[in-house]
Amino acid sequence: MDIGEILDAIGGRLAPGPVPDDGPWLLLALAVAALVVVVPPLWRLLRPGVTIVHELGHAAVGILMGRRFTGFVVSADMSGHAVTVGPRRGIGRILSTWAGYPAPAVVGALLVQIALHGWARTALFAALVVLVVSLVFTRSGHTVLAVLASAAGIGALWWWGSPALTALLTLAAGVFLLLGAWRHLGSVLRRGGRQDDPGQLAQLTPIPAALWNLSFALVIALGSWWAGATLVDLLR
Repeated sequence: MDIGEILDAIGGRLAPGPVPDDGPWLLLALAVAALVVVVPPLWRLLRPGVTIVHELGHAAVGILMGRRFTGFVVSADMSGHAVTVGPRRGIGRILSTWAGYPAPAVVGALLVQIALHGWARTALFAALVVLVVSLVFTRSGHTVLAVLASAAGIGALWWWGSPALTALLTLAAGVFLLLGAWRHLGSVLRRGGRQDDPGQLAQLTPIPAALWNLSFALVIALGSWWAGATLVDLLR
């Protein structure tokens, strides 16, 4: 395959594709996403994807607020942390700290919309680019492995997956991130401490951690409503 053929192949994989129909395959994709979140071995295997999006959410908002992103870690217990450099207090620090828990829900809701409007392959390519670039900022061997595994899975689906399969699995990934956002929030509600995001936000502001958790829940609920309303319209 010469350069021209490679460019044509890449271009073809960036073009809009089919929209999942309302048949059994759509319901299967939704069921698989739910199963992964509730079955412990599957959750432990794929939870790093939620953690990576969480940490890159910190990074993206930090960069938008003028902070410098220096690296992130996904630990063996699937917790993580991202480091942005800037003022120790202020709106930039607050928003970058806040962004982690809502990030998987926002990305998940967007993936659902993208998959249902034919842009799944374009989104997968964008996600692949983000993951490859983020390798520069990984700060542990486990983080490198988690990001590489995610990039390999996304890259294989983007290059070899059929347009229909790509759309369905992108939809499933969006639902998985939404459900994973709820599960992550539940975890911090049960076991959160001063070093978790809501605890840090309570130290940075006069607002208690409980209200920050409520703000996370509101964003995740809005994302879930947006995705759910679109899916219900399709299934009617």
